[in-house]
Amino acid sequence: MKKALIHDWYYVNGGAEKVLHSFNSIWTDFEHYALVDFLNDSDRDYILNGAKVNTSFIQKLPTAKSNHRKFLQLFPYAIEQFDLNEYDLVLSSSASVAKGVMTNQNQLHICYCHSPMRYAWDLYHQYLEESNFGFLSGMYAKRVLHKIRMWDVINSNRVDVFIANSNYIKGRIKKIYNRDAKVIYPPVDVLNFKLVEQKDEYYFTASRMVPYKKIELIVRAFNHMPNKKLIVAGDGPDYKKIKSLSKSNVELVGFLETDDLKQYLSKAKAFVFAAEEDFGIIPVEAQACGTPVIAYNKGGLRETVIENETGLLFKHQTEESIIEAVKAFEKLDFNPVAIRQNAMRFSTERFEEEMKNFVNEQYTRFKSKL
Repeated sequence: MKKALIHDWYYVNGGAEKVLHSFNSIWTDFEHYALVDFLNDSDRDYILNGAKVNTSFIQKLPTAKSNHRKFLQLFPYAIEQFDLNEYDLVLSSSASVAKGVMTNQNQLHICYCHSPMRYAWDLYHQYLEESNFGFLSGMYAKRVLHKIRMWDVINSNRVDVFIANSNYIKGRIKKIYNRDAKVIYPPVDVLNFKLVEQKDEYYFTASRMVPYKKIELIVRAFNHMPNKKLIVAGDGPDYKKIKSLSKSNVELVGFLETDDLKQYLSKAKAFVFAAEEDFGIIPVEAQACGTPVIAYNKGGLRETVIENETGLLFKHQTEESIIEAVKAFEKLDFNPVAIRQNAMRFSTERFEEEMKNFVNEQYTRFKSKL
């Protein structure tokens, strides 16, 4: 079985790349494709076992390395230029356009869908608002995204089998593409996080500081609770803004290396998370440390946090809702051992076994029909 793995793009080591790391642990003989590849050597070794990636013409465009997303209107054309006819199995890892790669009836195309492209669908209006386009540039952006949506729906028919990273994304796939999906939760390296039963008196949150992650909202909520300490990890475009509005009980520690992040996660009274996430890896990592989670009651967190057992879920993305949740949290007792046990459901080993078995089963079934 000759195999190709196609991902949207390689430039950071994030949640999707942890999935790719597991793909390359299960199968070591992929040929790799992506729109662009700007990984450093360390990340390449981790994600791709050092392998090279076949890239599109976007790789060579000026400023692609600093901002490849500016070429969004070219993504559909670029992804369709890959000739994958020699492969028996095509596995796409897609939160954007990777699933739009072209295959034929003798090839099995399985898509691991992190999400339908959010900036074209559910975050469309938010994306336009936050981009601060002028009238003409705004009209052009709307036209591009309109065409992207049409192409996105059409190319969903190129996928033989969808895998969703949560029931939440399974529902979005059904809504947008009218396709069913198998749910296989992403790999979380839970065994690499130690249980700590004695917690310190601080709340903790960590994320890239961009608007939809809602770090500013969490900070504003804790500004109203001066007797409760909040430690905030991460950097990004909103860092200076968030730092300027933070009061004395809120401490920003910037980007943390993995060992430091684990230390903060493991000793925190609770991990606070206000974004609407497709799955959400770091809240599971917090639970692997025995740390309860206070999170927004929408998206993948509803599947990873057990109400009143491993954390609390608040109803609205408002300061008042977070404050009420913190007050309710402090009236409850949580068992760190039980919290960690919940996190074990999402282990890397579980993911790799589920993924391998499902793909092999689908390929055997596909070949039998040829």
